[in-house]
Amino acid sequence: MKIHTTINSLRAESRAARVAGKRIGFVPTMGALHDGHLSLIRAAKSRCDLVVASIFVNPTQFGPNEDLAKYPRTFERDCQLLEKENADLLFAPTAEEMYPQDAVTWVTVEGLSEKLDGRSRPGHFRGVTTVVAKLFHIVEPDIAFFGQKDAAQVAIIRRMVRDMKFPVEIVACPIVREPDGLAMSSRNAYLDSSQRKAALVLSRALWEVERKYKSGERDTNTLIERGKQLIAKEPAARLDYLELVNADTLDPVAQATPGTMVAVAAYVGNTRLIDNLLLP
Repeated sequence: MKIHTTINSLRAESRAARVAGKRIGFVPTMGALHDGHLSLIRAAKSRCDLVVASIFVNPTQFGPNEDLAKYPRTFERDCQLLEKENADLLFAPTAEEMYPQDAVTWVTVEGLSEKLDGRSRPGHFRGVTTVVAKLFHIVEPDIAFFGQKDAAQVAIIRRMVRDMKFPVEIVACPIVREPDGLAMSSRNAYLDSSQRKAALVLSRALWEVERKYKSGERDTNTLIERGKQLIAKEPAARLDYLELVNADTLDPVAQATPGTMVAVAAYVGNTRLIDNLLLP
């Protein structure tokens, strides 16, 4: 696996691969890799000739009181994991490489970026879409692979790609869970053993909503209230939101139907976790 730290060197190799007729797959990450990330690499390997991963802890998607400074950074281990999965190229730029001094240009998906996590983390998705747009320009992938755990992010990036006419297919890969049901996340590393157990309330709430839906309940308010009741029983968890939304627009729905997304975010200790599922 070749590691590039500059835009010019990565772009040159990517373009050479394109000229050679290779199909390029791209997996953008912030590092601290787990099997959820690696499942994206495997998906890219199955569909593409050249797989490019990136590791960049993007400062513009963190708020002033968020965890940028302490976000887990495990670069050497991440490189070993990527090599084991046979990734071809790794792009690992500095913030100075990605953001010129006094940069003032942003990519904003209005109308979607203020929903779900965007409502709780103002400016977060502006940072995400700006850096992903930059990465798409640099890597020029045919297909980009994202995790369904970040479902709001996926919806927003899909809309950006559509509106900006990026020639890239967006693939959302299924959530990878621990054996007990906890969605894999780099932030799980912040949890101590008791918090780790308490964090299971997110997936339990989602499955309870799904259970009631399967039993015939369709009223959104009733389904949301049941999920909230379950979370309220876990004293270590503080709910941010639990909503049933259209998976493409992120708008709330009055009646649950197949494909409706149940999305939840909660704080366990000081760690904010998210999870979701699509109703069958």
